[in-house]
Amino acid sequence: MSSQKKLNGTVIVTYRCNARCTMCSRYKAPSRPEEEISLETIRKLPPMYFTNITGGEPFIREDLEEIVAELKKKSDRIVISTNGFFTDRILKLTEKFPDIGIRISIEGSEKNNNAIRGLDDGYRRGYETLKKLRERGMKDVGFGMTVQDCNAPDLVPLYKLSDEMCMEFATASLHNSFYFVENKNVIHDRPMVAKNFEDLVNELLNSKSPKKWFRAYFNHGLINYIYGQKRLLPCDMAFDTFFIDPYGDVMPCNGTKDKKVMGNLNTQSWDELWNSEQADRVRDFVRHCDRNCWMIGSVSPAMQKYIFKPAFWVARHKLKFWTKKKYSMYELKCCRDYRDGKLTKEMCDKCSTCDMTSVAKDGRDGHNSGE
Repeated sequence: MSSQKKLNGTVIVTYRCNARCTMCSRYKAPSRPEEEISLETIRKLPPMYFTNITGGEPFIREDLEEIVAELKKKSDRIVISTNGFFTDRILKLTEKFPDIGIRISIEGSEKNNNAIRGLDDGYRRGYETLKKLRERGMKDVGFGMTVQDCNAPDLVPLYKLSDEMCMEFATASLHNSFYFVENKNVIHDRPMVAKNFEDLVNELLNSKSPKKWFRAYFNHGLINYIYGQKRLLPCDMAFDTFFIDPYGDVMPCNGTKDKKVMGNLNTQSWDELWNSEQADRVRDFVRHCDRNCWMIGSVSPAMQKYIFKPAFWVARHKLKFWTKKKYSMYELKCCRDYRDGKLTKEMCDKCSTCDMTSVAKDGRDGHNSGE
């Protein structure tokens, strides 16, 4: 594989976080400032089509401006994921780099958001940051929501708010992995959560935006995921997409139970790392991975690579809309089987990434192993 191949990358600049999210315990296992990825290591990264900067909370890094400046030399597009709490820092950075994207996590209503995020003033701070970014002319701005039982009814109202503000709207559901330092996240009332996703899918399909039509397909996949079913598209993480964590470890993704490391960019060149035997062992693991994650970091590249399947789905459902037939979650066999008693909650739980009996790992112990 050529080191000159353009990739999609996610740079986890810190594991420090000011939030105390109910579905993520990363704040309990923060990185130390002195061990976090340096500008020297960032300069070793390959050319990228797209780079997501995330954490932890990335705006805790005091040198984030320098990090963005370096990544702009490498990447065609940059989006930073944040909880939006540090308004002044975000406004200052986007004033210097107005062409980057900002995604702020808003978990539904003010009450639900603050309870889920563990930030008493989190909703107001995040929402005010979004408004100020839009007022300043920022174009690539949007919400991000992790859907679970307690906030699923807020899904469509939050989408409509984002639509009124002419902002992007990204969704996810509960996952378990070393990255979240969690293994007990699980959806309890799957039909209720799925129905709210179904309503969102119909809102997206009813829009005039082709981008939103494809977002509908992504949310269709989230329904499939929460029932513990096989991914709708192949996973090519570690082949054309990578993650790098604060310790310089390059990984296929952030969805594995234990951290899978292809190499360490602090001590290796990119070419040496990407073409190593250890990297190939990780790729073999990815090819046999059974976690069936459905997160935007792995699905977006797959939707572009295997465009015919989502494109056919979009075309078919737009035709249905013209005949006044809406999308139904019961198009998925798993939803029909659950409704008809052929698939039980216990069976879905076993197929999920939830494991109530194990201890969640944080990616520190044995993190140099690619096995």
